[in-house]
Amino acid sequence: MAILRLPVGQMEANCYLLYDERTKEALVIDPGDEADFIISKLRDYDLLPKAVIATHGHFDHVGAVSEIVIAFSLPFMASKLEEPLLKKAQFSAKHFSGQVILPVSPIAVCLKDGDRIPIGSMQLIVIQTPGHTPGGICLYSGKERLLICGDIIFADGTVGRYDFYYSDKKVLDKSIKRLMNLPNGTVVYPGHGNEFNLGDWRVVARGD
Repeated sequence: MAILRLPVGQMEANCYLLYDERTKEALVIDPGDEADFIISKLRDYDLLPKAVIATHGHFDHVGAVSEIVIAFSLPFMASKLEEPLLKKAQFSAKHFSGQVILPVSPIAVCLKDGDRIPIGSMQLIVIQTPGHTPGGICLYSGKERLLICGDIIFADGTVGRYDFYYSDKKVLDKSIKRLMNLPNGTVVYPGHGNEFNLGDWRVVARGD
């Protein structure tokens, strides 16, 4: 397994290309902008994309979904609970950043807690982590000891915003507590910034 982090757009949201090094099968996770750049990376690495996945529906994570879906005829996967945000993404991109994006493709596969997504010889488990948004998800592989967490937690010990009208701090806290049950050695790939070790995050978040 290999993972390629591509910070894209004005907000430098991380798009991840997660792929099996033997089969070259890949998942495109959170393509927020710069579709041409993402597509060029897929081709540079001779990858075979199998699906596009959104951890949540904010425009900086889904702005290039439709272009990737169309370019490779891929299914788009996300939580059904994110549909209201996905439908507003085009407006939000224009309003908050002046960015013009295509309407986000309809969800082809509605992801739920516990779903398994195969990619090459690996499987990702969907962990429902609402709070930042109503239908936010994380993607976890115990075998590979990795967690792709969207905007739930970040390397500096902070957590995702919960001041949106649809956010809920108590729900977010429960989601984070659930992630804390994962092994310390898990490498976390967040929606913004560098990856980090989950055990280190616990220490930083406590202020030790």
